[in-house]
Amino acid sequence: MTNSLFDVSGQVALVTGAASGLGWAIAEAMAEHGARVSLADVDAAALERGLGRLKAKGHSVEGIVLDVGDRPAVLAAVERCAARQGRLDAVFANAGISAGPSYQLAAEGEIDHTDMALWDRSLQINLHGTFDTMRAAATPMKRQRHGRIIVTASISGMSASPVSGYGYVAAKAALVNLVRHAAVELGPFNVCVNAIAPGFFVTNLAGGRLKHDAATAERLAAQVPLRRLAYPDDIKGLALFLASPGSGYITGTVIPIDGGVSAG
Repeated sequence: MTNSLFDVSGQVALVTGAASGLGWAIAEAMAEHGARVSLADVDAAALERGLGRLKAKGHSVEGIVLDVGDRPAVLAAVERCAARQGRLDAVFANAGISAGPSYQLAAEGEIDHTDMALWDRSLQINLHGTFDTMRAAATPMKRQRHGRIIVTASISGMSASPVSGYGYVAAKAALVNLVRHAAVELGPFNVCVNAIAPGFFVTNLAGGRLKHDAATAERLAAQVPLRRLAYPDDIKGLALFLASPGSGYITGTVIPIDGGVSAG
């Protein structure tokens, strides 16, 4: 029946980077629609506050303090989640960090001034941490012959970005092809692997630049066909869809959610 196409109630889901921004919006949406959600984040205090809000509404949630840059911890966390719940239906590999400004915004964003420590940290979190989350999720999903792996990529990984640093665009571009590669391998196990590619979202990333720099926010909004920046709640519909039965024949895709920027 069509009323069950977009039903995620009873699903077991894990969301990384879930204490704020896009991860929080995704976790909140899944919980509000009846999923049992494990929220993972490195920020223990923010995670506890978020869990309190969701539990107060009667949602089935738990918290995992997790740095996705810690490979053994990622593998252990996903394994424990699947074992405790008996299965793992959807994993949102969302955790990520900024890698500094682009060359259009500041001199330190220029290629010959790149902060290599920040470059290394960006690849560790945005690429290696995401890949570790994906590969950890694949084990129980292959075993149960069902699952959804949803990666937060970026339109910054699909073309040159006016706001992102080199480490960020490199990591996000790599994720685009990782998603396609994993989708081909895992398809025979009925595991769908897709990516969401956000555009200009107002979050805490890059120190919350778009929250505090009105001039930059206004300039970027003018480049968006919908003439506005996005907010975390804008990601909820797509996240729910990709976790739901309604997306069962969609895999290996990278779906921009950018107000039309990538169409230009």
